Amino acid sequence: MYKILMTYNSQEGLETLFANKDFEIEVHEKPSPEDFKKLIKDYDGLLIRSEVKVTADIIEAADKLKFIGRAGTGVDNVDKAAATQKGIVVANVPGGNTISVAEHTVGLMLSMARNLPEACVSMKAGKWEKKKFMGNELFGKTLGLIGLGRIGTEVAKRLLSFGMKVAAYDPFASADLAKSNGIELTSLDDVFAKADYLSIHSPLTDDTRGIINSANIAKMKDGVRILNCARGAIINDKDLAEALKSGKVAGAALDVFVKEPPEDWSFVSTENLIATPHLAASTEEAQVKIAQEMSEVIIDFFTKGLIRNAVNVPTVDWETYKKMKPCIELASKIGSFQGQIAEGGIKDVEISYLGNISNFNTNPLTVAYLEGLLGQILDIKVNSVNVPIIAKERGIKVKEVIERDIEKYSGLIRAKITTDKGEYVMAGTLFGDNNLRIVNINGLNVDVVPSAGKLLIINDDKPGVVGKVGVELGNGGINIAGMNVGRKSVGGEALTIIEVDSEISSDTLLKLSKIAGVKTAKYVAL
Repeated sequence: MYKILMTYNSQEGLETLFANKDFEIEVHEKPSPEDFKKLIKDYDGLLIRSEVKVTADIIEAADKLKFIGRAGTGVDNVDKAAATQKGIVVANVPGGNTISVAEHTVGLMLSMARNLPEACVSMKAGKWEKKKFMGNELFGKTLGLIGLGRIGTEVAKRLLSFGMKVAAYDPFASADLAKSNGIELTSLDDVFAKADYLSIHSPLTDDTRGIINSANIAKMKDGVRILNCARGAIINDKDLAEALKSGKVAGAALDVFVKEPPEDWSFVSTENLIATPHLAASTEEAQVKIAQEMSEVIIDFFTKGLIRNAVNVPTVDWETYKKMKPCIELASKIGSFQGQIAEGGIKDVEISYLGNISNFNTNPLTVAYLEGLLGQILDIKVNSVNVPIIAKERGIKVKEVIERDIEKYSGLIRAKITTDKGEYVMAGTLFGDNNLRIVNINGLNVDVVPSAGKLLIINDDKPGVVGKVGVELGNGGINIAGMNVGRKSVGGEALTIIEVDSEISSDTLLKLSKIAGVKTAKYVAL
């Protein structure tokens, strides 16, 4: 049974998870950092919202933790680097609140354009100030977007129907997709220059932190209005407050802040600033959708080994994963095989995907290969989360090669590792849907099923050598299940791979290596 710690109390939408007999869910609402460190030791999974911070200290104290699920979009309250280093998957639910946030953004924009909050306060005070609250139409104005992901796109769709023009900046967005939605994809400075309303929908990164500052505000139109339903730290509060006071910025509407709740409430009270307490995703529908999807993500991770929505490891959807699974296993087996036969420190890895295998997203395949390879070599725990970082830390250069055309096989994975003692090359393929085969080792054609125990021998291709090996195995109580031989020429050097039914001891391997004509004898467990 998997133990999951929840740090909030709402269970709506999590019914599937709570009903699953493979899981035990315990709720400790908003634990203090001290209590959090004590609690986390006993849990396999952690389910959080934005109220708690999962720091490096918390992660260090998590002896069993394998998964952190953020029931929402942002994961900036999780130390992703520390989690990745420890091999913990960090996942979120990026799409569940898309509509809610988009609608909230439009609501804030209309509130600014028509002075709705101020007019409401005035009416409740018994005043009729019709002239004071003259508004502006959105029709014909330009909406500038920073970020054109799911939410930015939905905001654009809604405001295009108001007759607005939309210009967006997003270095990762598709120009063709933007154009098909009636959006002009352009430079950041161009967005600043064109926008009558500027709305932020990008993640908080080193590039976006403080991007709305005095220097960039100076590039904007006089009377621009700014909205932020993304992350508070994207805006420099002091610079925005000064621009609001000077009139350079006619209005701002913020749902997010650097500190929540704010420590300095004077900023919130700035004239022409509309503020809401991080409400954009807070609809009943969004919270239920997020909870339902997170339930599925957690169950898939622990019961199927499927990683979805992760922010620190390559992920695939379930249908794609089912198709890729044999290839992922093949890549892992090739890595494990090479890790057990290679000698010397690894310097470079080149892994090639040929034929139909090259059509997949190859990131999960490369990660599986590295996990198999380094798991045999290193004395620390490696998994699909931390292995790319571990390879980089050890100076191992990893290169992927994609080749669409191939002869003889429909698809092939070929891996070459370079060590300080030489090169080791291995290739594998699939026969049918999921019959794994190693078909080449160091230039010699073979036909090896990568499973069970193998004795790998480099020997002289002469009569009697393999027979002596068989005798020695018999003397050691080792039964032979099958054999495969690869060679370039008769009488030259041969590669003999013998499948055995039990592990071969170091004493037996030493005796095998001393047989005349045997150059190398290694046991490989697959």
